[in-house]
Amino acid sequence: MSDRTTNAISSVEEVAAPADPDPGTAPAPEPAAPRRRTAALFAALRWTAAVVVFGALGTTVAYVVTERERTDIPTLATKSDGRWTYPPLEKPALPAGASGPFAPGNVGRIHYADLERLLLPAPEGSRPDSTLDGKNSRVPVSRFLQEYDKSVRPTMAADLRDNGLRHIAARGWTMADDGTSTRVYLLRFHSAATAKFFFGTHLQGATDAPQRVTGVERLSSAHEAFRYAGVYGTEPFVYDEVAPRGPVHVRHAYISAGDTLALVVQSRKGSAAAVPFAQTVILQNQLLG
Repeated sequence: MSDRTTNAISSVEEVAAPADPDPGTAPAPEPAAPRRRTAALFAALRWTAAVVVFGALGTTVAYVVTERERTDIPTLATKSDGRWTYPPLEKPALPAGASGPFAPGNVGRIHYADLERLLLPAPEGSRPDSTLDGKNSRVPVSRFLQEYDKSVRPTMAADLRDNGLRHIAARGWTMADDGTSTRVYLLRFHSAATAKFFFGTHLQGATDAPQRVTGVERLSSAHEAFRYAGVYGTEPFVYDEVAPRGPVHVRHAYISAGDTLALVVQSRKGSAAAVPFAQTVILQNQLLG
């Protein structure tokens, strides 16, 4: 406190002190109220300074928390929701003079990019499927048909041949940590019309999948939550194996994208998680759009 404040308080004490009634008696004790007021004033000043300091500190901490990523602060780390870590995705460059599959002038809805480069890359922590390691990721029709029951393979093979299938590219992997297996196939036809005809004839179902993929015990039902992924020109159809299931849980999806039809199959012993499956379908859909 300043000397001016101290002198002012002393002057108030002198004015307020009563005169001695008797010079021979002991002086009256000094009133305690001014001292309490002085102590209160000091305390108020100390608390005011403390509030200012902690207020500034709090503002700094709030700034640090809001400016940093949550995962940078151990106690505020965001729990993983099961998504996989994929490499950065980039659509391949088109040949000179070519347009995208859904550009106004592309009547046949043709993907002019290399089919292998339209395949979703494998995520981190996965092992490649050695049965899908053909040159330039190409696989024969017979390998694709292994995903379906033997009874329907001859008819599907004939329709693929008669409806202008050009080639199939595929990639597969298994996650090292939990054994989830994924296989992705891209079937390229001569036009969107022939691709749509084959899909509508054999694979498209409004409520249930008309063809069981390998590993499904009874049937797979449409999963409307992931039906539309918001990519112009493409249309996903997502199915989940209904309970009671066997030892392996299978999810699969088709993506109709112009001249190209995609099949994504994901399976795991016990239960196959929904999040990485949805993530895989959405990312593959984006590459085809």
